[in-house]
Amino acid sequence: MSGTPATATRSQPAGQDVAPGPATAVRLRGLRRTFGTRHVLDGVDLDIARGEFVALLGASGTGKTTLLRILGALDGHDAGTVLVPKARTVVFQEPRLIPSKRVLANVTVALPRGARTRETGLRALREVGLESHAKAWPATLSGGEAQRVALARALVREPELLLLDEPFAALDALTRLRMQDLVGELCRVHRPAVLLVTHDVDEAVRLADRVAVLRDGRLVTDEQITIDRPRDTADPRFAALRTRLLTDLGVHPVSPKELPA
Repeated sequence: MSGTPATATRSQPAGQDVAPGPATAVRLRGLRRTFGTRHVLDGVDLDIARGEFVALLGASGTGKTTLLRILGALDGHDAGTVLVPKARTVVFQEPRLIPSKRVLANVTVALPRGARTRETGLRALREVGLESHAKAWPATLSGGEAQRVALARALVREPELLLLDEPFAALDALTRLRMQDLVGELCRVHRPAVLLVTHDVDEAVRLADRVAVLRDGRLVTDEQITIDRPRDTADPRFAALRTRLLTDLGVHPVSPKELPA
């Protein structure tokens, strides 16, 4: 099915189009989304290859989550072409677990019942280190455990596109680092295309193959990350990329020499 014509003047449902070719999971051309008189997204072009991890940075209100919601068919677009795979899942900042269902049932929710689905769900929980919590209630989980359940729920569906909307923002610093490592490893194993929306520059550089910066409705940066893994924040290349990205975000990094005595 072809993409929505660039001349479209009314909001179209996203996610109705199949991504073009075996190598590309996402293709956006001239994507526009308008609220009132404000173009939150104003002609965005973006490709994400299958198996590629892309991090999207931007200040609050720049349209990052709007773009992610369009890719996840949770919002429409007003103009442009949106080509995405049908198999896609979203992990939000909040785990959004169903309180009345146990952990395993949350992972397999809406999937066909049966032994095969149960085993698939347990395998997903095993991957995130929570197989022993299969019968637990969501209220008994820590924040990090609940987010791991949400990740298992997303991956059990074998998505071609995994959308991550600031999934670590509510976690403490140590748990956030552990979750970043877990997500990075799972994505290397499962190889979905990934779009991570985040405010955290270090997180973006640590995890992604490419990093993009959204500002004033447009992508002002789209850069391949060539730093070897595992990535160390003390690496001069890491620090240099962080500084460039902060500058693109409109933030002037302060050096120790500039701090008051």
